[in-house]
Amino acid sequence: MAKIQAPVKKGETVHVSVADLTHEGKGVAKVDGYPLFIEGILPGETGEIEVTKLNKGYGFARLIRLEQASPERVEPPCPVYDECGGCQLQHLSYTGQMEMKYNQVRNVIDRIAKLPHVPVHPVLGMDDPWRYRNKAQVPVGLSGGRIVAGFYKKRSHEIIDMTECLIQHEESDAIIQKVKDVCAAHGVMPYDEQRHKGVLRHVMARIGYQTGEKMAVLITRTHELPNKDAIVEGIRAAIPGITSIVQNVNPDKTNVIFGSQTQTLYGENVIYDTIGGIKFAISARSFYQVNPVQTEVLYNRALEYAGLTGEETVIDAYCGIGTISLFLAQKAKQVYGVEIVPQAIEDAKQNAELNGITNAYFEAGKAEEVIPAWFKQGIKPDVIVVDPPRKGCDEALLDTILKMKPKKVVYVSCNPGTLARDLRVLEDGGYKTREVQPVDMFPQTVHVEAVAVLELI
Repeated sequence: MAKIQAPVKKGETVHVSVADLTHEGKGVAKVDGYPLFIEGILPGETGEIEVTKLNKGYGFARLIRLEQASPERVEPPCPVYDECGGCQLQHLSYTGQMEMKYNQVRNVIDRIAKLPHVPVHPVLGMDDPWRYRNKAQVPVGLSGGRIVAGFYKKRSHEIIDMTECLIQHEESDAIIQKVKDVCAAHGVMPYDEQRHKGVLRHVMARIGYQTGEKMAVLITRTHELPNKDAIVEGIRAAIPGITSIVQNVNPDKTNVIFGSQTQTLYGENVIYDTIGGIKFAISARSFYQVNPVQTEVLYNRALEYAGLTGEETVIDAYCGIGTISLFLAQKAKQVYGVEIVPQAIEDAKQNAELNGITNAYFEAGKAEEVIPAWFKQGIKPDVIVVDPPRKGCDEALLDTILKMKPKKVVYVSCNPGTLARDLRVLEDGGYKTREVQPVDMFPQTVHVEAVAVLELI
């Protein structure tokens, strides 16, 4: 094995100044041109670091002592921020977070998409970048003989017992704590992943941001929930006005959270919420955007980019439970939505019915298979909207878009790198990217969403 030629050695301490942040929020310092990635240090800061790992072209280090702090550095308000892996940017001011996310999008549009002249607008952030998540799901375990519930410690499966999380809705914190306490009081043992024993694996809370409706989900290893009736009564007493209590059963030895069987223990099997005047039914396992305030901002921009007049046929690839489709259907002649998850398509159909929307058709399957079949049936879209997973659009779908030649493509992205890659493909196929709008859906974390609009030349 070739020896790594680096200007530093593992275990060596050096003084560095930081010039940049990676897309994971790590500081980047260079020693004789060799980049070191360091957690917890910001651009413009200097400090003493210890080299922890060396690779061929880059290394990692840990911050020992901060020497000069950035004016954008703030004190993280979360007491377990340093241990928990849920947030990465609480030590950076919100203005600094916006700048980092803008740079992240701008850089990949320039470098990967090779589109330096395309406008990338300033990030649309939140007035209050806290308490925005409407869903919380946490593992449950045993520590020192008592039940604990919280997020995993960074790079481990050790649970940090937390009474609150500052990016979750306050009601979610309360639901998780109350469910944990009620289960403990009735002798429900938490799941032990090493021995595959115990009952309670995870607790999930869902909140209707606009409606105030509340759902508690108990994810168990066994079908049997000891003292079930007493637990349901205990949860109802502890959480006044709870709308729904649900049990999901996952008997498998896996790190996947949900099992395939779900039963409602009390109340409704869904809660309702609204985004932009459209009502959504949300079950325990529904995919639903976790930041409804910013979802409306993102979708309004997508709708604006689509430029609908009421005469257009629109295809929504990766439609999920129909969130974007139903937004578009208000302004389009006809919308066709496709999604690989059959349950999501059932939810989409239910949501269309719930809102009296009759010009939206949904089909389960792979976008890259269903959309060409629609094309053969004579469905010719004026606009195609894509909102793919982090890996970006399937190559076959991009080929299909280039064959179908819609006048516009609106690309909603949760990964700027794959957005930039796919924009390059569409540009090479005859489209022109007009503009890109980043949106901060996940404040205090490194993630950034963006929506781009392309037109056929």
